[in-house]
Amino acid sequence: MATTMTADEHKARTSRSYKLLLWFAMVSMTMMFAGVSSAFVVSKSREDWMKDFQLPTAFYFSTLAIVLCSVSMHLAKKAIEKDNRKATGNFLLLTLGLGISFVILQFKGFGQIVEAGYYFTGPESNIATTFLYVIAVLHLAHLAGGLISLLIIIYNHFKQKYNSSQLLGIELGAMYWHFLDFLWICLFFFLYFFK
Repeated sequence: MATTMTADEHKARTSRSYKLLLWFAMVSMTMMFAGVSSAFVVSKSREDWMKDFQLPTAFYFSTLAIVLCSVSMHLAKKAIEKDNRKATGNFLLLTLGLGISFVILQFKGFGQIVEAGYYFTGPESNIATTFLYVIAVLHLAHLAGGLISLLIIIYNHFKQKYNSSQLLGIELGAMYWHFLDFLWICLFFFLYFFK
């Protein structure tokens, strides 16, 4: 005899499926960055490795911006759990603004590196700055995915698709932004201590 699934059971199963898919994606991204970071460490033994390179100050500010993104996304999730739509919207928009600030600060950091005379490509480039560029651009690509998903979440929020009993999109968005935050902090400290 076949059993039918209740609406709540279907919702719970769908939620678990989406979260599992996101976890697989985040593990895959982590493995990719681990591979690039390993190549970075191996390349440090090269004679042409730059020893006196300093991270640009804009990267410090961008780190603060992405940490605040994670905080504001967490607060948006907490607000929707209480059905506080106005606070949820404000925190989602704040997360978007901070995410865009992160991107702007990253490009400002690239400019500071070039101004210091370190180039990413061409005959005057150095393997260390090329690795830095690859790591930062890969993270920016993943952040672009986060910004696109955040725009969808904001759109859905203002279409009143989320509430305390239906918040899967915001939960998934919060998971991904916490991952981006954690990933950048790890990359930042990796670049800071292993440059």
